[in-house]
Amino acid sequence: MWPLSPLSLYILPFLLSLVSAVVLPTSPANSTCNQQCQIDKNLGPELSRHASIVHTTSAIPRWSDFDAPNPGTVVNVASEHDVLLTVKYCIAHNLRFLAQNGGNAWGTTFTIGQNDVLINLRGIRKIRFNANKTQVTFQGGAIVSEVVDAAYGNGTQVLTGNCNCIGTLGAALGGGYSRLMGLYGFGVDNILSMNLVTPSGTAIEVGPKDTDLWWALRGAGPNFGIVTSATMKSYPVPTAQNGAWLGPLIFTEDKIEALVQAINDLDLLPPMAIFLYFATLPPNNTATVIAIPFYLGNETQGKAAFASISAVGPVADETAWIPYNLINAGSDTFCAKGGRKPSYGAGFAQMDPATWRSIWNEYNTFLQNPGTQNTSVLVECYSLYKATSFGNASSSYAFRSSIKYNAVVNTWYADPALDSRAEAFGSAVRDLWRSTDNLPSNETYINYANGDEPLETVYGGNVARLQKIKREHDPRGRFNQFFPLT
Repeated sequence: MWPLSPLSLYILPFLLSLVSAVVLPTSPANSTCNQQCQIDKNLGPELSRHASIVHTTSAIPRWSDFDAPNPGTVVNVASEHDVLLTVKYCIAHNLRFLAQNGGNAWGTTFTIGQNDVLINLRGIRKIRFNANKTQVTFQGGAIVSEVVDAAYGNGTQVLTGNCNCIGTLGAALGGGYSRLMGLYGFGVDNILSMNLVTPSGTAIEVGPKDTDLWWALRGAGPNFGIVTSATMKSYPVPTAQNGAWLGPLIFTEDKIEALVQAINDLDLLPPMAIFLYFATLPPNNTATVIAIPFYLGNETQGKAAFASISAVGPVADETAWIPYNLINAGSDTFCAKGGRKPSYGAGFAQMDPATWRSIWNEYNTFLQNPGTQNTSVLVECYSLYKATSFGNASSSYAFRSSIKYNAVVNTWYADPALDSRAEAFGSAVRDLWRSTDNLPSNETYINYANGDEPLETVYGGNVARLQKIKREHDPRGRFNQFFPLT
C-alpha cells in the first residue's frame, strides 16, 4: 500500500465530503424523517430491550374517550431508566409529554396531541415487600389489583383505591381515598419515599427531608414529576382474618330520603365505610337505589355497625364476608374502557335527603336518552378518624377534615350527539350537591374533578404555596397536564 502524501491527507477528506454531499440528499431516511421518525431513530436505540415506541392512539385505550388526550407517539417503557431517558428526550426537543398507567383519569385539562408523547408506565410494575411485611415498594405501572393480590399473598393489607384497574400511585398522589382509610389514613399518609423523574430531567429520591417537594407531591403530584416507584406502609394481617364484610343492599326508590338521612346520621368508626349508588340493574336496566356497607371485620360486627341502615328496609341483602383480595371485585364493571364518560364530582359535609330526591329525578330523566343505561351516581362515605389525626398541613391534599362525603356522577354512552346533554346533566347534579354541601366554598377531590373548576376548588387554600414550589421546581411548566398549577 502506498503511503499517503501530505497533499493526499488534505485532498482525501475534501473528496469524501463531496461524496457525502452527493449521497445524503438522495436518501429518503434523511429527507423525509419527520418528528415521529426522529423519535424512533434517536430515542428508540437508547431504551431498554423490552421497551417499544408506537404511533397509534389505539395502543393506549382509556377509560373514557370523551375529550381524551390524543398523542402521536406512545413510549412503552420497560424500566424506570426508560422514563428518565424519555423525559430527557422530550425536554431536549421541546415536546409535551404525559405519563399514564391505567388511563382512568377523566379530567378535561389534557392538551396532549399528535405532536406530543405519552409515556405508558404499565411495563414497570414490580412489587416487593420487606422482610417483616411492614413496607411495600412498587413501581409506577402497578395497578390496584396487582398490589392488592400481592399484599394478600404476603399476608398484609396496603391502602389502595377501590377500583382494581386504576393506577395505584395515580390515585394515591391525588390524596388517596380508600375503604381502609378509617384505620390507615389517606394514601398520601402511607407513602414513605418516592423515586421521581424531575422537570429538569434527573432522577431523585424524595422523602420527608425534602420538606416542600414532599409536601407538594402528596396531593398535587402530577405537577412536579413522574413517580417511577414508591415505598408505602404495609399492615400484616393473618390470612384467615384478612377480609371484610360488605355487599349490596337494594332499596326501593321510596326509601331514598330515609336512607340518605340514615347515612348522614351514621357515625363511621375506623373499620367502616359506606357507598350509595343510583345505578341500573338487568334485565330491564331499571334505575335502582343501592347501598354498599363495608366493615373491616366479621359479619356479626358488620351487621351490628350498620343496623341503622338495615332498619330502613332493603328489599334484598347480598352482604357477605369477603377475602381482602376480592373486596374490589364489585367495581370491576366500571373498569370497561372506551365509551364517552364526562364526569362531575363534588365533596360535601352533609347528606341532604331532599337533594338526593332531586338527583334521583335528574338521573331518571337522563336515562331516557338511548344508550345511557350504564350511567351512575355515586357517593363514598369514609371514616375520617385516622386521616384527620395527621393534621391538615401534613400534605398538600387540602380537604382531609372538611369533605365528609365524596361524590361523582359518571355518565356513560357511545353517541357523541349526547355530549351536551350529558354535560348538562352532570353539571346539574354537581350544582345540587353544592347547594346543600354545608361548606364555606366549593371543594372537589382532584381525582373526581371535571376540569372546569378553578384551582381553589381542587387545591383549596394551598394554591399559593403550591405555585411557589412549582416555580422553584418546574419553572418552565413542563408538567402541565393534570390540573396544572401554571
